[in-house]
Amino acid sequence: MELKTILLAEDDPKDAALTMEALRENNLLNALVRVKDGAEALEYLEQKGQYSDRTPGLPAVLLLDLHMPKMDGLETLAVIRQSPELKRLPVVMLTSSQEEEDLIRSYDLGVNAYVVKPVDLNEFVGAIKQLGLFWGLINKHP
Repeated sequence: MELKTILLAEDDPKDAALTMEALRENNLLNALVRVKDGAEALEYLEQKGQYSDRTPGLPAVLLLDLHMPKMDGLETLAVIRQSPELKRLPVVMLTSSQEEEDLIRSYDLGVNAYVVKPVDLNEFVGAIKQLGLFWGLINKHP
């Protein structure tokens, strides 16, 4: 079974490092790629710019932060869901926002899951491990 990449769009270096470490602690063998904003995530997904020579194919999942510079998570999700090539990509909003409006807009735009980052470090690591296991190994998609 070929393991697909897990793409993390996260501008905060500490949150990115914690997320990637939590995924590795679960012994996931999926490659992990981090981008710093929505625009860079789209470059990766569309194999443009610095990602023009990456191995073709979509990641297993995009873990997408809501609040990022250049292009936020909602804008990125809207572009993904309008693209025939990307619209089936599993997208998990991984955010600190507990705002009902952000939750509703995310689901209206077609997010697959909305996960609020726990404040407690152990809870955060546990949540990320579960996300990685489910989306990286268990979930099947076209």
